[in-house]
Amino acid sequence: MSDSPSAPVAATLQSLPVDMELVLKVIPMPGDVNANGDIFGGWVMAQCDLAGSVIPARYTQGRMATVAVNEFVFKQPVRIGDILSFYSKLVRVGRTSVTVMVEVFAERFQAQGAYVKVTQATFTYVAIDDNGRPRPIEAAVA
Repeated sequence: MSDSPSAPVAATLQSLPVDMELVLKVIPMPGDVNANGDIFGGWVMAQCDLAGSVIPARYTQGRMATVAVNEFVFKQPVRIGDILSFYSKLVRVGRTSVTVMVEVFAERFQAQGAYVKVTQATFTYVAIDDNGRPRPIEAAVA
């Protein structure tokens, strides 16, 4: 986003990542807007958490919980009708936790086929047992 509220947001068109996995696609709707008419940041954060959990689910093979949002950057606004593509990749596998990076690209309603990176985030998930306590991750997934 720009420093000045009246300055136009200059969106740089980008290529989609080739080193990340497409884990979610979603279209925000009118009920997801904030007071400025853009998509509410909390809605974007919730979608990122869902997208971020896909790869860790393969490693934890059971219950897991989000334990940290290590980084969250809103680069451009998300608008009604954008087609959002959520890409994720593994950053780290620990004894009980998995850290992933999520990048979100918007295919603008007015410019289909052109993508703009709108958000990036890093999440850490921990494998938990039936009592909600951390448990070891058994084996790495190929």
